[in-house]
Amino acid sequence: MKVIVAQNETELFRLAADLVEAEVRADPACCLGLATGSSPVGMYKELARRCREEGLDFSKVSSVNLDEYAGLPGEHDQSYRYFMNNELFDHINIDKANTYVAKGVGDIEENLREFRAVIASKTRAIQVLGIGPDGHIAFNEPGEQLYYHAHRETLDESTIDANARFFASRDDVPREALTMGIGEIMEAKKLLTIIGGSRKEAAATKLLLTDEITTACPVTMIKVHPDSTVLLTKELADKIGYKG
Repeated sequence: MKVIVAQNETELFRLAADLVEAEVRADPACCLGLATGSSPVGMYKELARRCREEGLDFSKVSSVNLDEYAGLPGEHDQSYRYFMNNELFDHINIDKANTYVAKGVGDIEENLREFRAVIASKTRAIQVLGIGPDGHIAFNEPGEQLYYHAHRETLDESTIDANARFFASRDDVPREALTMGIGEIMEAKKLLTIIGGSRKEAAATKLLLTDEITTACPVTMIKVHPDSTVLLTKELADKIGYKG
């Protein structure tokens, strides 16, 4: 696992964008594994700038997203399809027909079968990840076991609390999500984990300062991936005592 400490958030997002751009330049028809949440937003803004100002071409790129809330249609302003359109797809020259975010409404089991089939049909050049305060990746929550394939996940109370700021009230936060499984995440050729936002100290500590690989902190699973890069700011590294 390679760990890169950025001097600040601006550099963090630039370095993350560099890694994604390298994959697009190497294979203009590559598949990107994408994530939502606050951690990758700055990277998406930088990629959009490079598309607009430097000619970074996404016209042949495809993508698969990690997860989606159960019960929210793609048009809902808190759905992850809406998020991806708003934060990235509307600002680059990607064909939205080549982008995939799982469906959150309708027959959930059928949606999961479709989600698994799409994942199996794509070779992701790089999978972008953020982490939750409790160490979850995608919506794989801490527990006694984790799952290989895409599945329906009941959200932890801490995850609901963390996401409540995006909704009118805590009661409006969906209690379930469709999420890519840990095994499917690990199938990507490369992993890029961006530790951004607040309240990530405990999860970052378990990832970077212990030798543990535990279902109690799902992000620790990325330690066994053969090509895994973690990006964090110097401020966070100093807070947890990470020296490299």
